Amino acid sequence: QVQLQESGPGLVKPAQTLSLTCTVSGDSVSSSVYAWSWIRQSPGKALEWMGLIATDGSTYYSPSLKSRTSISRDTSENRLSLQLSSVGPEDAAVYYCATTYFARVAGKVKADFGSWGQGKQVTVSS
Repeated sequence: QVQLQESGPGLVKPAQTLSLTCTVSGDSVSSSVYAWSWIRQSPGKALEWMGLIATDGSTYYSPSLKSRTSISRDTSENRLSLQLSSVGPEDAAVYYCATTYFARVAGKVKADFGSWGQGKQVTVSS
């Protein structure tokens, strides 16, 4: 059974870059079965899909975050990375990584999520 664990700084200063890691066990980040997403949830708000890296290494991002988001994978370390630049108070959230089945429909990503990490709380403050 695949297991995911998010890690990284819990506090980021405004305008800096948030960098998180998702360590995967029980499967490979190069899996040909599913993709890997980053998802976040701000206080009082719904879950927000941020982006994913597909089985072939292609990346897809939420249009609202595309200009600030980068997702990558390290096959030697079997982990995923998320970078979110120019953070502001609105980026304070719990950040999750998750296995993902997705399709592109009319240019939009339709995603279903399988296994999730426990989440990493990130605060944005100077």
